Amino acid sequence: EELELYRAQTRHAIAEAEFEELRVVQAKRQEAMYLGNDYNNRRYVFNAPFNMVSVTKALQDLGEWSRSDPGCDIEFVICSPGGEVFPGMALFDYIKTLSRAGHHITTVALGYAASMGGILLQAGDTRVMGKESFLLLHEVSAGAVGKVGEVEDKLELMKVMCKRVLAIFVERSNLSEEFLESHMRRIDWWLTSDQSLEYGLVDEVR
Repeated sequence: EELELYRAQTRHAIAEAEFEELRVVQAKRQEAMYLGNDYNNRRYVFNAPFNMVSVTKALQDLGEWSRSDPGCDIEFVICSPGGEVFPGMALFDYIKTLSRAGHHITTVALGYAASMGGILLQAGDTRVMGKESFLLLHEVSAGAVGKVGEVEDKLELMKVMCKRVLAIFVERSNLSEEFLESHMRRIDWWLTSDQSLEYGLVDEVR
């Protein structure tokens, strides 16, 4: 009887040890997954059209990172068809603000950075593009309906916005305003990663 009791206790002890070992392995795996996720590594993936909802979410997360981890490096990945200009420009300005606050911002185009996505790519301190990715540039577009005066006002606003967009690309590339305007006017100008690097629209192709 004492031998059977000893054996039972041994089996129980072995089972407890195996359970504890499994618990430790699971805990380590969960910790690795937590530490390795994009959020904890300050990597934001923007894979939606630019609008108030998607931009507000990005502003909130980036702001949280800046407050909780001042000066941390941030990677902002863009895979977007573009979207609304004003929310996009709000995000552009905020990223530049983070850069001035001491964060090194790397913007990355993966797949494609189209329209507003191509503009936002220029906000990074370091601009990176995937080897098989594309950049789409074109003039600012917006529908205008209403009275003649309202349409004319909207048109004037779009002209001003086009000038601001051109200024961003001129500042961040080796291209002239005239060259950019002639290639973006009324057409979709698609650029490969190699062309983007040649024109100085990105700093690195991965």
